[in-house]
Parts: sequence; structure tokens; C-alpha cells
Amino acid sequence: MIHLLDISYVRLGTRDVLGATRYATAILGLQEGRRSGNARNGQAVYFRSDQRDHTLVYFDGDPRDHTVGFELRDAAALDAAAAELDRRGHPVHRGSADECEQRRVAAFINFRDPSGNSVDLVVAPFHSGMRFMPTRAIANTGFSHVGLRTTDPVRDEAFWTGVLSAKVSDRIGAAPLLRIDEVHHKIALFPSTFAGVQHVNHQVASIDDIMQSWYFLKEQGVRVVFGPGRHPTSGAMFLYFEGPDGMVYEYSSGVRMVTDPQEQPRQFPFAPSSFCMWGAKPDIPEFRS
Repeated sequence: MIHLLDISYVRLGTRDVLGATRYATAILGLQEGRRSGNARNGQAVYFRSDQRDHTLVYFDGDPRDHTVGFELRDAAALDAAAAELDRRGHPVHRGSADECEQRRVAAFINFRDPSGNSVDLVVAPFHSGMRFMPTRAIANTGFSHVGLRTTDPVRDEAFWTGVLSAKVSDRIGAAPLLRIDEVHHKIALFPSTFAGVQHVNHQVASIDDIMQSWYFLKEQGVRVVFGPGRHPTSGAMFLYFEGPDGMVYEYSSGVRMVTDPQEQPRQFPFAPSSFCMWGAKPDIPEFRS
């Protein structure tokens, strides 16, 4: 089995890198770390949300081109993962030196899960060595999880748990919330007709950051699509809002830790009350029955 240590980054294609950069800094409050390329050969902008080199990249490309990176322990684990995925019929691409520099990692492989989601497995992702400085008044404590689209949640749950070592914390209908450490979930699989990242989560320090952001987003004309609210599954308070190319971003605070390895997942119905215990209704297609 392939053991994932942590979630590392999200890479998102966009036709408007400059517009996405303005959003990431002015709205999300992320710190620009570096840029590569140029307007002629394609530009990529790297954003920090914590002490890592980056956790989000917007690059010049197809807005449907999404990749999520996960960290493995070492080179031996990466080689074993490549062999396991090949054996199971998931072709693996080994990153070249240039591609590793683009990812800011020592080494990586890329493959697609059964729904077609692009996944990087990386070794030694770079750290910046510098304090993260948010670009607006929000206590952003870092990138934490992604929602991924699945065309078959039962099949994909079996893949992520049976091959990639994830564990189910809870289910909402057929949608599993998956953990790879003690955090309630780092991956959530939501039924869809196509692959890709469904939402990107950043943790914030408190409910104050969520409520201040709610007012801030309304003033900036950013569409809030769910919340403020509180998830009955993870216990986290949340706010979801729309970003470039229709990507959904989430701030949340107070996520539950699962410390008992024998804890069994709970089953929630696929209903608004399973997404918010305060009564907020989602304006997110994947959260509606």
C-alpha cells in the first residue's frame, strides 16, 4: 500500500494568470512566492499559505487542468509507489529535472485515479524557510484539504483507501471524507460527471476570521456559495466562495482530529443538514441532491 504523509499543493490551469494572481493575493490573502516563465511561453505563479515553498500554483493553461500533490516519505517509497500503480494498471509518469523544479520537489511521479484526477506523489517538497505573511487581514494557517470530483464514489473510495492508505472518517450519502493523518479529512470525494478539483480549503484561526471574511467578500463582490456554517461531520466552521474559473474556495476553522484508529465512519444522509448544522443551504451543485 502507498502511504501518503500529507497533502502538498494544488496546481490549477487558467487563461488569466494575472487575474488569478490578483484574486489569490487580494481575496484569498496568499503570499506570492515566485513566478516562472513569461507571457510568450506560459507563466506560472506560486503562492504560499504557510512556511512551505508553495501550496497553490496558477499556470497558463486549460482551466480544467488540475493536479493535486501528496508527499511520500522518501525515494524508496516513491519507487515502490510507481511499481504498485503500474501493477494496478495506472500508468506513471516520472518527473524530469525541469518538471521537478517546476514542482519545487526533489522527485515526483504523476498518475490518474480511476475518475481521471491528476495526482502527483512527491518526495522532499521544498520549504521556504521564511515566515508566511498574509496579504490581507486574515489569520490564514495554511492549505489543508481538497474536494475531488468522482464519477464513481464507491469505486474511487476503494482506490483511495485500498491503494493510497486513506481512511474514511465519515460519509455523506456516497461521498466519503478521507483522512491520511489525524485531521478529519484531507480529501473529500464528491459525485460528478467529470474529473477535477471541486474545492480548495484553507484553514483560518477562528470564527472571527470566517465572519470578517464573509463581510469582506460581500464588499468585494465575491459570490459566497455556502455559509457561514458548521459541518456536523468534521465540526469545522466554514465559508465557501467562488474563485477564478468557477473554482470554489473554502475557509474553515476548528476541524476535528480523529485520534482513535478504531473509530468507525458515520453515515450521514445526502441532505443540506449533513453539510451544515446551523441551517445554511449550499449553492454548490455537488452538495445538492
